[in-house]
Amino acid sequence: RLKCNESHLRAGGWSPLHSDRYQWLEVDLGRRTQITAVATQGRYGSSDWLMAYVLMFSDTGHNWRQHRQEDSIGAFPGNSNADSVVQYKFQQPVIARYLRLVPLDWNPSGRIGLRLEIYGCPYTSDVASFDGSSSMLYRLSPRPSRTARELISLKFKTLRNAGTLLHAEGQRDHSLTLALEKGKLLLYFQQGSCLGRQHLVSLGSLLDDQHWHHVKVERFSTHLNLTVDKNTQQVHIPAELSHWDIHQLSLGAVQSHGFLKPKRNFHGCLENLLYNGLNLIDLAKKNDHQVAGNVTFSCAEPVSVAVTFTGSQSFLQLPGSTGWTLGVVSLELHFRTWNKAGLLLTFDLPQEEAVCHAVSFRKTFKVDMQRGSSSLNDGQWHSVGLRSRQDHLTITVDKEEGSSAHTSISFPFVTGSHLFFGGKRRNISIIYILCKICMRLIQCLEDKEIIPSHPPFLSLSLSLSLSLSLSLSLSLRCSPSHCEHGGRCSQSWSTFHCNCSNSGYKGATCHSSMYEQSCEAYKHKGNTSGHYYIDVDGSGPIKPQLIYCNMTEDSTWMVIQHNNTELTRVQPSPEGKQHSAHFDYSSEEEQLAAIISQSDHCEQELSYHCRKSRLLNTPEGSPFSWWVGGPGPGQVQTYWGGALPGSHQCACGLQDTCLDPKHYCNCDADHDQWANDSGLLTHKETLPVRSLVLGDVQRLGSEAAYRVGPLSCHGDKNFWNAAFFDKETSYLHFPTFHGELSADISFLFKTTASSGVFLENLGIKDFIRIELSSSTEVVFSFDVGNGPLEVRVEAGVPLNDNRWHSVRAERNVKEASLRVDELPAATQEAPADGHIHLQLNSQLFIGTASRQKGFQGCIRSLQLNGITLDLEERAKITPGVRPGCPGHCSSYGSLCQNQGRCVERANGFTCDCGLSAYTGAFCHKEVSASFKSETSVSYIFKEPYELSRNDSALPSSIYSDMTLRGEKISLSFRTSQSPALLLYVSSFYREYLALLINKHGEDVQTTLRLLFFVRNLADGRLHTVTIRRLTDTVSVQVTLTHTHMSLPHRLSQGCLRNPGTDQLARLASLGFTGCLSAVHFNSISPLKAALLHPDSPVIITGPLAQSSCGSSSPANPYLNLISLFDFPGDEVVSDCSCLFLWFPGVIAVVIFITVSAMAIMARFIYRRKETYRNQEVKGVQPEDGPEFPYSSQADSQSAPSEHQKEYFI
Repeated sequence: RLKCNESHLRAGGWSPLHSDRYQWLEVDLGRRTQITAVATQGRYGSSDWLMAYVLMFSDTGHNWRQHRQEDSIGAFPGNSNADSVVQYKFQQPVIARYLRLVPLDWNPSGRIGLRLEIYGCPYTSDVASFDGSSSMLYRLSPRPSRTARELISLKFKTLRNAGTLLHAEGQRDHSLTLALEKGKLLLYFQQGSCLGRQHLVSLGSLLDDQHWHHVKVERFSTHLNLTVDKNTQQVHIPAELSHWDIHQLSLGAVQSHGFLKPKRNFHGCLENLLYNGLNLIDLAKKNDHQVAGNVTFSCAEPVSVAVTFTGSQSFLQLPGSTGWTLGVVSLELHFRTWNKAGLLLTFDLPQEEAVCHAVSFRKTFKVDMQRGSSSLNDGQWHSVGLRSRQDHLTITVDKEEGSSAHTSISFPFVTGSHLFFGGKRRNISIIYILCKICMRLIQCLEDKEIIPSHPPFLSLSLSLSLSLSLSLSLSLRCSPSHCEHGGRCSQSWSTFHCNCSNSGYKGATCHSSMYEQSCEAYKHKGNTSGHYYIDVDGSGPIKPQLIYCNMTEDSTWMVIQHNNTELTRVQPSPEGKQHSAHFDYSSEEEQLAAIISQSDHCEQELSYHCRKSRLLNTPEGSPFSWWVGGPGPGQVQTYWGGALPGSHQCACGLQDTCLDPKHYCNCDADHDQWANDSGLLTHKETLPVRSLVLGDVQRLGSEAAYRVGPLSCHGDKNFWNAAFFDKETSYLHFPTFHGELSADISFLFKTTASSGVFLENLGIKDFIRIELSSSTEVVFSFDVGNGPLEVRVEAGVPLNDNRWHSVRAERNVKEASLRVDELPAATQEAPADGHIHLQLNSQLFIGTASRQKGFQGCIRSLQLNGITLDLEERAKITPGVRPGCPGHCSSYGSLCQNQGRCVERANGFTCDCGLSAYTGAFCHKEVSASFKSETSVSYIFKEPYELSRNDSALPSSIYSDMTLRGEKISLSFRTSQSPALLLYVSSFYREYLALLINKHGEDVQTTLRLLFFVRNLADGRLHTVTIRRLTDTVSVQVTLTHTHMSLPHRLSQGCLRNPGTDQLARLASLGFTGCLSAVHFNSISPLKAALLHPDSPVIITGPLAQSSCGSSSPANPYLNLISLFDFPGDEVVSDCSCLFLWFPGVIAVVIFITVSAMAIMARFIYRRKETYRNQEVKGVQPEDGPEFPYSSQADSQSAPSEHQKEYFI
């Protein structure tokens, strides 16, 4: 004992003869005791003390269980000298009679030495034993009043993995059943005797280990808690159980006619069964029960030993039976494991130099068998039987399920043979080695167990570790399960795995969401409008929901639908009652609240169409109609769309535009004509609309219709929440971060500094930190008690480029990971049996308050376990830190396509598509239209003021200054027509440019001809053409779909006195039939103006319908560039050509658009007006940029003029 130092006790203490890991000290307390603490001390006056040890407990002295600390740590810290006392108090008392202490480490300068004291008190209990065919039934007296809480608690122990523990019945034949299935505890609910059972919850694993397990079932009004040992799981109960009283309880079996019964009754012991404080086993002792079968009030335990093989060198050697000489051999054992392959049993065959396996035989013969489709490495107990008689051998696996294999062979066993169970026998080469397994109930011949309580003939390998243990020491790595969000846990001997399929989450423990938290986040990854899964709280408890994201040029909307968004006609009720409507949303309540809270703006349309149907009545009267909106059940609202909360008005009342000035709604005028009150509800506190009540719809002649639109929200406060840190010493502080078992941290940063700490949180020993260690490396470091661990990501490119970069770090009980931008994640595995709880106690610092170098730059959207920290609010009151962080186009500007311009905003950016022929959030959406043969679109430029006043007297110098030096034209088309005119541009001086498709042989006289060898362009496929001219240089870039263009040809311009306008007019008269998209002439998009901006100077003739020509950006386009310079012209002819005719000058333009076909060929004609035929265009050197210079503002719509000219064919 402690402090024992009397000389007659040999100085006190225990010290075994050999100091190795196969020694132990066992204490018999004489009876079951409630043990609360143990204390150790070294041997008095020596250098002998323990530095680490393991504690094991047992009720019988042969079935042991290792005690583990809260973090699943098996080893306990010992002493550092021979005199000091180290005490360990158990968080929960341990009930046991026997205690065994196994030394793990001791003073290297001494030996194993120990003085020990155990603290506790006697333990009393009421026990009942069931033999698998017995049961007890209790009929409970009705209670005068219903309680808000019911509690059932008990302890059980068993060797069977299935059986009914408890069955409770109430009124209307509703019942709850607590049953053991495959070593797990399951709770079922059955509604009536004819309906099937509903599985409510399951908990625990490997509960058939012949150790006591504590179970508690608590029922509240809305939910139920199931507790097994230290683990609790909550489940919402069916409505039928909310007000349900238990009438009778049956133990060990289901004693009720008509109910579905489990396969087996319970076989084992129950202890301290309490129902709302009533001791049922004590009542049973007083004969206040009904008993079926043999029930005893003591727990008789079978004397069996479970052996655990913990390594490949562990084996158990036992002698054979003397009865083997008779030619009859019978052997059976039970095993459980999670390993997929291994060795169970070997023994020698004396006449053959061979080794025999229980499931495979080497050299002589081999028998392979499987047990159906189920697995034998599922952690459950499985039986293997081997029986040999004369020349017949039978092997049976799980005999109750009937799996067996037979063979005929002579099997000569002799007396003196030895059996080797598990492991690897020395000097024998075995192919299959089972490293880790548990065995029990090993029997031979006459069904006698051959493993006694303390077998003297165990042969252990000379391993440095405890390689074989007389206990069932499988680690339950899935109980409790560390898999989150519904992930399914499975385990091996040394670790566990989480199956995250169909959960919406990912990672080692299914902790991290697979989806973004808002439509705004999807947009900034380059996504366009569509349906996306949104997880508003990331790794939090709210499930992902499918939501439509409408990404426009100005805003990104989250659209949440409900069950009725259409205009609905009110049908009069025959009872003359009010009409009510309820709206069920596609998103769950928690997600709705989170979306509304984190959005900058939300709105919902509310409209009412009426004919002699009043809406809100007079301001003084009670409203005829109202709606309910807001969080939770909502509140009654008596204002209408477009008005303010509490105003009792409609939009017209707020604007003073109602039909009757005496009323504040149009419908309250009660006119016998249709009217409406419509508007948007924009106050988030009253959204969403949950129900609607319409009162004045039953009068004769009354008619009404209503519409409640979907809930739409835009803006994400969390995504743009940012702070700028001016100095390295600047920091923000927040409350302690609690991420004991799982922690994920994500944020974006941009900086010009080469290093700095992003955040850190410290504990007494534990800590967590993320830092930029160099300009190219991010480090995630932490310590949970196993020593510091670092995860590093080397980006390979500078991260201090003042652009946004994303960081995501995660730490769980299995691994730690770090990801930067879209680089591969770096991971580090956690120790299998180390500390798992992260214990922090200081404040969380963004930046650093320690001596390390702080972060200088911007941090945005910082989230810890799905919760966003409000950096902006904290920065407003913190010196050295500023709220917000501008400069987003440097990171996101590349998302703007097709000449779209990135525009900075305080929270984010937008793409300005004003100079683009495209539209959409990223200027990515083509503007397309289908044309008939009679359709044309003309865009009109205003004439220069001087030219319109006196064009005949215009000097040549003015003409030269207004001459376009270059043009850029691009368009896409799809057509099957040939010939056809695609585009026509004319100037005020009868100069023109034309792009047309022509058949082979039908040439147009031009000053310049350019044709291509290509396939048929009028083939109904999409073709794109881009034409650039800079003075006397013209380039044509053609994109063909699924077609290779022939090699480019070049030609020079020539002179042709006859312009051939009659032939051009003949082709143009055919019109164009097909689809045209993305038409762009310099800075003008005429087709976009015609379809989306009706106030623009556009004239539309014939039918014009918006449509989709197809993808505007093919995956693998074939691009060819044709450049034209001054050299002799050649002519190339194709089957179907695209001609490009050019007459430059001052292009005050009419664009005739009839476009959308697929391949392009260009013919270039350059002609001057006869009056200015000898004028020379000022030469300009070509530029590399995409823009072309102008010498005047001739194409500006702002030029002062009273006249307009229009040219089209």
